[in-house]
Amino acid sequence: MHSELPAVPGTTPMPEHRVAISERGSFCHATCACGWYSPARRSRDLTRREAEDHLAAEGADPG
Repeated sequence: MHSELPAVPGTTPMPEHRVAISERGSFCHATCACGWYSPARRSRDLTRREAEDHLAAEGADPG
């Protein structure tokens, strides 16, 4: 989950990608520590797939 690039002085490192799936009533959504979030969905499977797609696009390990 960590970047392979060395830290550049004077820059702020990006947060690790940690995705959490939350439920509210009959809807669920995924949020990531980097600020990304998915739209609210009724399908938990679709929410999980969107979270996995986000991690894959960012090069993070889905864990």
